[in-house]
Amino acid sequence: MKPAAFDYHAPTGLTEAVSLLAELGDDAKVIAGGQSLMPLLALRLAFVEHLVDLHRVEEMRGIDRRADSVWIGAGTTQATIERSADIAEAVPLLARATPLIGYFQVRNRGTIGGSLAHADAAAEYPAVALTLDAEVEAASPSGRRTIPAAEFFTGVWSTDLAEDEILTGVTFPLWRGRSGFAVEEFASRHRDFAFAGATVAVELDGDDRVRRCAIGLLGLGPTALRARAEEAELTGRHVTEITAEDVGQAAVSGLDSVPSDHNVPAEYRKRVGAAVVARAWHRAIQEASDA
Repeated sequence: MKPAAFDYHAPTGLTEAVSLLAELGDDAKVIAGGQSLMPLLALRLAFVEHLVDLHRVEEMRGIDRRADSVWIGAGTTQATIERSADIAEAVPLLARATPLIGYFQVRNRGTIGGSLAHADAAAEYPAVALTLDAEVEAASPSGRRTIPAAEFFTGVWSTDLAEDEILTGVTFPLWRGRSGFAVEEFASRHRDFAFAGATVAVELDGDDRVRRCAIGLLGLGPTALRARAEEAELTGRHVTEITAEDVGQAAVSGLDSVPSDHNVPAEYRKRVGAAVVARAWHRAIQEASDA
């Protein structure tokens, strides 16, 4: 099938894009890489009167490494992030999650902003942003604002973005010291969306105690999730007192909105979720211990 007819707009600057979106109102939809929206339009599962394409807005692309953080423009492609030495060094969790996104053709077009705005619960970037306490930047006719990742994802394919806002960038704070990171996920086929996945970041002190940790969950709820209760339980404990299997079980034990369908029942997702959390925790602890 082909999309229903729509008017196409390609602004060359952020101010023009924001103005267009405000002018066109509810009849307009923003497109970045198009890897999520175009299939929906082609299958006529979604309809728009106006499509505002952001790929020419240069100020929404690029990677800026700062003293304590890394800023990434929303229009930066996943392939650019995958190839970035700065990202690999400064935000290892993001670097390791990126190759798991579809195939290289998808990553050549897909953008970090598009992935975050689409807010798929099984996608890697929302889980990474949540795990690392990233901050999302948005622009509208009334100005700019910053939204913590913990407040950005509000439900199934929904975010805190207002109708007249455009996601312009995302900032990832740096983890220093003895830190380790890991991403694990399980899917029926390589490169498919995962039934369940985990993103883990751990920092150890000089005595091998957990100074801080973050456990992200993907595919296990209506949005990406954090296992905050288990993180609090683990903080301050010595690594020898912790087993990866216990971490995995505890991380998923309190989940009550796990998706279920005829192929993947909720209980199976939870069992897989516990396993991938355990694997990710083990790998992250190993890396932090060796740092």
